[in-house]
Amino acid sequence: MTTLWKKSGPSQHPAVSNYIISPECAEDKLLLEYDLQASLAHSQMLHHVGLINAKELKLLTQGLKKIQELNHDGNFTWDRSDEDSHTAIENHLTHHYGEVGKKIHMGRSRNDQVLVMTRLFSRGKISTIQGILLSTTHTLLQFAKQHEFIPMPGYTHTQQAMPSSVGQWAGSFVESLLDDYALLESAHSLNDQNPLGSAAGFGTSLPLDRDFTTQALGFKRTQINALYCQNSRGKIESFTISALFQVMLTLGKIANDLIWFMSKEFDFFTLDAALTTGSSIMPQKKNFDILEVLRANVSSIFANQVELQMVGHNLISGYHKDLKITKKGLIESFKIVEESLKMIILVFQHLKPNPEKLEQSFSVEIFATDQVNALVQQGVPFRAAYQSVAEQLHTLKKPDILGNISSKKHVGATGNLCLKKYARQIKELKIRINRL
Repeated sequence: MTTLWKKSGPSQHPAVSNYIISPECAEDKLLLEYDLQASLAHSQMLHHVGLINAKELKLLTQGLKKIQELNHDGNFTWDRSDEDSHTAIENHLTHHYGEVGKKIHMGRSRNDQVLVMTRLFSRGKISTIQGILLSTTHTLLQFAKQHEFIPMPGYTHTQQAMPSSVGQWAGSFVESLLDDYALLESAHSLNDQNPLGSAAGFGTSLPLDRDFTTQALGFKRTQINALYCQNSRGKIESFTISALFQVMLTLGKIANDLIWFMSKEFDFFTLDAALTTGSSIMPQKKNFDILEVLRANVSSIFANQVELQMVGHNLISGYHKDLKITKKGLIESFKIVEESLKMIILVFQHLKPNPEKLEQSFSVEIFATDQVNALVQQGVPFRAAYQSVAEQLHTLKKPDILGNISSKKHVGATGNLCLKKYARQIKELKIRINRL
């Protein structure tokens, strides 16, 4: 086989191809299905504008679908001599279907091929993650409902601050994930635009119908400016990873909280032993490795985001080979987030609060602010009430803790978490996803 750009002259030094091609092959193989989808749409468009005839379209369609079958069965392979999946597709079509295979590349470049297959991949992956995120949110919401009024200390500066509840703690992550969902919506919208037909980044003199492939591939709109199509490579991937990073920040905070709150020093929650690991030397250990790995993966996603931002920030307009590395971090980030969401679902399905430990952990001082507010309601100015309580902390007594958290009725307080609002929002988002 040969590269698409091979001309007369000396052969490329093998060290060059080894350096610039081999690391990318794994990503190309994962994205091949989307390259084939775009190639089918491109072939249909070429026929639509009269650049190939019906017989040629039939042969190209037959050939591309055959490659899809081979790929599905794991039998479509290529090596460094093919350079990439785009070359492998054209070489296969030319080898098995003759001269028509040489026409598949009319009006396009590998530049816009990479763009369109990455957009198709990302669009689908974002939708998948949105669905799993809503399942995760639902699981957390059920946990919050079930344990809504179990008292739990609230912390600031890693010290007990004010009374909270398991419901408020879990509910905070429900709302956080719903915000993360909105960011994923924005990422989906950016990926839902068609760059195919922008070619190398400057358009082409051939009479392409770019809106035709937009419709054929189910994109919401055509990305218009051919040069911006190329300049958006790395930018849109970076924003996508940024949205994924926000999801991981939420999950990482859950993981970090639980790692501390399940330690012997707290013992606020118990996780099923089947979800823990052990120690090779300490027989008593039950380690929360899944949460620790999840917490570490937050940094992995952030590293991928920074890499993409750094790769593209100092390039002049147009395509550069630097951009080849943008695929790896994107693919890895999708995988990590999808797996991490599933792990959080599993954790909360096997997590139980320990009410006695939670109540016993309440210090007397944690009720100091409530005592200040009680004086305020009697007409004492706030600062005077604050000073009075501060000077008499030793006289504070524990009130009825359940009564304390239940009595706070403003929106978002422990006695009014508005969990039904979250339930309605989740239901509406699930309906919207099912319509897509």
